[in-house]
Parts: sequence; C-alpha cells; structure tokens
Amino acid sequence: MKFYSMLTAAAVLSSFCGTVKAQNDTLENVDLNEIKVLSTRVPLSQKQTPQQVTVLKREEILAMPVSSVEDLLKYAAKVDVRQRGSGSQSDISLRGGTFDQVTILLNGVNITSPHTGHLSADFPISKDDIKRIEILDGPSARVFSTQSFCGTINIVTLDDDPDETGYKTGVKGTVNAFAGDNGHFGVNANTAFSHNAGYDTFGNPNRLIHNLSLGYISDDGDTENSAYSIKRAFYRGSYRSKDVKADIQAGYSYKPFEANTFYGAASKDQWESNEHFLISASAELTAGKVHLNPVFAADRRYDHYQWHKNSHAGENFHLCQVRSAGLNAWAKNRLGRTSIGFEMRSEQIYSTKLGEMLDSAKFLKTRGTDSENDIFYTHLGDRTNITVTAEHDFVFDKFTVAVAFPAVYNTFLDGKWRWCPGLDASYVPTKNWKFFFNVNSALRMPTYTDLYYSGANIQGTSDLKPERTVDYGGGVKFRQPGFSYELRLFGSDKKDMIDWVIYADEPDQKTYRSGNFTTKTFGGEFDFAFLPQELLENFFVKRIDCQYSYIDSDIEYTKKITASKYAQEYLKHKVALSGVFQIIKPLSFNVSYRYQYRTGEGNDPYALLDCGLKFSQKRFEIYSEMTNVLDKEYTDFSFIEQSGRRFIVGMKVNF
Repeated sequence: MKFYSMLTAAAVLSSFCGTVKAQNDTLENVDLNEIKVLSTRVPLSQKQTPQQVTVLKREEILAMPVSSVEDLLKYAAKVDVRQRGSGSQSDISLRGGTFDQVTILLNGVNITSPHTGHLSADFPISKDDIKRIEILDGPSARVFSTQSFCGTINIVTLDDDPDETGYKTGVKGTVNAFAGDNGHFGVNANTAFSHNAGYDTFGNPNRLIHNLSLGYISDDGDTENSAYSIKRAFYRGSYRSKDVKADIQAGYSYKPFEANTFYGAASKDQWESNEHFLISASAELTAGKVHLNPVFAADRRYDHYQWHKNSHAGENFHLCQVRSAGLNAWAKNRLGRTSIGFEMRSEQIYSTKLGEMLDSAKFLKTRGTDSENDIFYTHLGDRTNITVTAEHDFVFDKFTVAVAFPAVYNTFLDGKWRWCPGLDASYVPTKNWKFFFNVNSALRMPTYTDLYYSGANIQGTSDLKPERTVDYGGGVKFRQPGFSYELRLFGSDKKDMIDWVIYADEPDQKTYRSGNFTTKTFGGEFDFAFLPQELLENFFVKRIDCQYSYIDSDIEYTKKITASKYAQEYLKHKVALSGVFQIIKPLSFNVSYRYQYRTGEGNDPYALLDCGLKFSQKRFEIYSEMTNVLDKEYTDFSFIEQSGRRFIVGMKVNF
C-alpha cells in the first residue's frame, strides 16, 4: 500500500509541477526534441519532424537487462524480433512486415542485405557502443531508397561529439566482461580519443574524434547443436569544423554457429557462418546557403551454410557485395527547405546457388574465412538501383509539411522509372502537444533468396514482382515533466507482397514456393512513460514504460494455399512493460515484461519476465541480468525451441 500511495502522490505532484513548470520550461527541457533525426532529406529536430520517430536514449538502453543489440530491440513494442538459438540469428521487422522489409542503418548508412534479411542483424557493434536508436515508422523511400518498406531502424554509435557532450581532449574508454549459463562468455572494449586538428579563421578548434570498439562472445547454446561465437571490430572517425562534419566508419564481424533446426525440422545438425565487412564515408558540407551531404559505402558478406554439419550435401556458399554512392543537397528559402537527392546502389551476389548460371570460364573460387579451395561460385546475380528524389519541407512555427517525389529505376526490372511519392505533416499547437499525419508509398525488390533459392522442399521464383505499398497513419503525442503519452494509428494497402507458401495444388504438399499476394493492414500503438525523477530528483522510481502494439491484416493470395512461412505469422498483440528503480544511490534494479501473441499455426502466445541489478560507481559497474525469470518454455517459428532461464553477471570498468 505504501508503494501505491507514493505513486498516487507523485501523480498529483506531477499535475501541479506540470502547471508551474510550463510557464518557464519548454518541451525541449524534458525530451529529445533538439536531437536531429533521420526522417527527411534535411536535418530536422524530433520536434520538427513530421514523421513518426521513436528514439531510445542511451540511459534507457544501458538500463535494459540484455547484452545484445537485437535483444535490446525486443523492448520496443512496435519492433518484432524473432530468433533462432540463444543469440546466433535474429529477424527484425516492423508493423506486420517481414524481416526483408525493414531497413537497418548504422550511423545513417544502409547495411541491409539483398541476399536475405536473415543477415541484416549481423552488427559489428555492441550495446555499449550505442548512443541512441531511432525507429522510423512506415515506408521512407525518399530518404532510404527502396528497402525502407515497412520502417527503418537507425543505430547511432558514440562519437563523443563536442556539440552534444562538450569538447574534451584526451582518452577515455570502457571494458565490459561478462559470463553466464551454458558457457556464455564475452568481453567488449571501446575507447574514444579526441584532439585538436588546427583552428579555423575565427579561432575555433577543428577536432578529430576516434572511436574504436572490439568484442568477442561465445556460447554453448541452450539446445542440442546451437553453440555460436562472435568476433567483431568497429571504428568510427569524425572530423568537426565550422563548415565541415565528416565521418568514416569501418566494421567487421565473424559469426560461426550451429544451426540446429533453423531452416527446417528435418535436419538437427545444420551449420552456418556469416562474415561481414563494412566501410563508409559521409560528410556534411556548408557552402554559403547550400548544404551538401555525400555518402559512399561498401558492404561485403560471406555466407557458408551446411544442411548437415561437415557434409557437402545441401551446402551453399555466397558472396554478397553492395556498393553505394549518394549525394543530397539542400538549402533554406522563404518557404522552408528544398532538397534534391541522388543514390546509386549496386547489389551483386556470387553464389553456388543464387543468380544466373555463369559460363564455366567465369567461375570464381569461394572466399572468406570458411571458404574451400575446391568449391567455386557458379552463379551470379547483379542489379543496380537508382533513386532520384525532390523534396520540399515547409517549416513554420507550429507546422511542418514535407512533400517528396522519389523516382526509382532498377536494372532488374523492365527499364521503367517508378514513382513513390510521400507526404508528412505535423502540427505543434503548444510545447506539450504534437499531432502528425503521413501518407507514403514504397517499392521493394525481392531478395536474391526470394528469386533463386532452391533446396529440400523449397523453391524460389525468378519472375517475382517487386512489392508495392501505400501506407497512411497519424497520431498524437503529449509531453510534460514527468509524463509522456503517444498514440499512433496506421494502415496500408500492399500489393505483390512476397511470401513462401505451399499452394493447394502442390502434389507433395511439402514444397514451399515464393509467390506474391496482397494485404490490407490496420493497427495502432500506444506508449506511456512515467518519469518521476523529472519532478522529484531523488525519487526511487527512475522511469516506468508501458507500450502496446496491435496489428490486423487481411491477406489474399493469387491462388489457394495450405501453409505460409512468414506473412500469416505476424505479431498481432504485443505488450512491453519496464521499470527502473533506484534502491539506494549506487544500486538500481530494472524489470521488464513482454507478452506476445502471434498469428499462424503453432504460435502459442507467451509472456516473459526479465530483470537486472546494477551497482554503479564512477569508475566501475557490477551487474547481473536474468532473462526468462520464470523459465517459460516456448518456441519461435512454430518449432524452434527458445532459451529458458538465463543468468549473466558482469563487470564494467571505465577509464
């Protein structure tokens, strides 16, 4: 009773303090509204942006009782994370879409794999490296090209940006070591070094900022044949001056893992390895009234898969490489900000299975850590996507309206340009309220797996049409000291969607084929946050978050089916609750609860409880994490067993 009395008192005090503080404080004092987010082709604050963007702040991220990036995303109700194993592979999707329909960005650079979305979550970073995560709802073809079909997730790493942290030269860093059940062991280390690089004509320092992160994780797995290990390295270098902001990043990850029944119940000794290289360079240049944003990126992935470990039966090798170059230019004018953008993205795959058959003289030896000298890539898939966009953002005191007209051309298609227009609008009548509305369209090319993959009881379709969607939505957000509420409603009309299905006329009723379908989707999301320490600095409750997501889809196939692998297994209901409590000043406790109800045969609803305990001092931190506290038995993808109760302890040292 004492606890509930304190909450009631805090709520009454919030109402009083909200009235008093509203006279002097702006919404920016209690929210992230001045952080620039990637939602349009010009930089806008979270307050100004007309699109629906959810931002996970660093303090929220570090409080969550998880150690991986993909596990972290589970605590956002709008994000659907499906996993195979205890951390070896994750599929990430948004708003009822599939893992192929979401764009994953790392510091604004697209790292989504055209081979298959199963590989898009191979991050070269750890949770400790993340500054914030931006989750952008709905299609954003005008900003992120064709992959941004159901939404975009942008992971922003630490950069020690003096514009946000205050400039300090010198070296600092963190070492984080942890261990747990089932042979789980890992260590992450990151360091940042900043220094002056001369001065401009006004005496302002030009700055160089270096961030390096290294990590290793190994795990014996929770079930038979599910062990994995991960090696990774990441570097981000930044240059800051009055008129130039430049960044380069380079990342590497290598993950061999035992794959149990990941891709089919008929084999329990599958095996796979994924190796990922990433490098990119980007800049923000100011020349008078014109701002230029060039971006160059190269992404290479090696994939080696075995249907039976150490057997050539059902074995595949793939080399997927993406090269992209883009330029965005924008300028302010009396009507707001006008931008013109161009991006060329080349997607190529060498494979023993995917693509068109090569002449024998053009066969290429397999490459990567797990390549084999006597096996060659015999197939090639090659396509180039070009996007040209014109956008204007009308930015007024209380209104922002963004209108964009992207034109998309892909060499895989019929030589025609396709338009994907969009409109976003927001209205901020007071510093506490924000209303927004969106209508956007997008086109997504099939992955190379959708087009060409063939194996035991599975067959791709090379003449698949690109997916098309028109999404619409709106919502309202209210923010005052101590509280935040947000309601979002959305719908979509999707055509030529891609799913793997068994058709009713399939003779053996076992073979899944990739095919197109249409669907109409409607849904809603509600977020509530209670932040009592904005009202009472030493209150023992730091924050409480309550989120709910609902989706309903009406799916129609071109002909009758008897089974679906993905489209009919969307997350209909998801509830995410979490709380962070300050027991005594150096000791905090966090608890999280998730309930999920997924459609489709064999997907029983389940609820999971996680918790963590953390003792923090300036130079070090000792923590423990327990996931699936109640040891709930549950499966994903209908038959793949998931982790039971897991316990991890760790220590983090800051220098």
